[in-house]
Amino acid sequence: MRPPLMIFAAGLGTRMRPLTDDRPKPLVKVGDRSLLDRALDLGRDAGCAPVVVNTHYLGQQIADHLAGQDIAISYEPQILDTGGGLRQALPLLGEGPLATLNPDVVWAGPNPLTALQATWEGDRMDALLALIPVAQATARKGAGDFGMDGHARLHRKGDFVYAGAQIIRPDLLADIPDAVFSLNVLWDMLIAKGRVFGMVHTGGWCDVGYPEAIPMAKALLDG
Repeated sequence: MRPPLMIFAAGLGTRMRPLTDDRPKPLVKVGDRSLLDRALDLGRDAGCAPVVVNTHYLGQQIADHLAGQDIAISYEPQILDTGGGLRQALPLLGEGPLATLNPDVVWAGPNPLTALQATWEGDRMDALLALIPVAQATARKGAGDFGMDGHARLHRKGDFVYAGAQIIRPDLLADIPDAVFSLNVLWDMLIAKGRVFGMVHTGGWCDVGYPEAIPMAKALLDG
């Protein structure tokens, strides 16, 4: 399975200020590479195609950064959140299950997109989310997002954090009336059907959501 890939890069990056006063958060660097380039590296290594990046805040900087690469851009005149943004980008992504990736995290160990592809079971899954135990979630603020039963089926509230990578069927996006909405809306629809599963990432992970997390992320990558 080599799914299309959506990288979410349209946000305002308010938690990352002042670094995002003059650049979009995906172009903030950890070490010698931007968060966006690190996400693109994962997608290329996993063989995902096509690759789509959505933009809004300082979007021209991202467009310039990606110039000459075989990457489609879905520009949002207004921020549509993750669910609305994914739905707008579907004509560029094609049909069927697809992968999504949040660029504002860094990963150590196995490529999460490759691991998701290997774990995906299309006959019983509508979504497969990469998770990290909250106790191992470097720089994470807040509680866990999900719990998991003995069959890896997910429910709300528990000791696992959504790590920012998934494979998901986008079909039910068409049934959501709002223009601006989070993918949490779609997840809840699929959880109600018992079709959302989790895969625990076996390597390191860091939430690069605010400036103080950057040295923590670099230390993780440096091993």
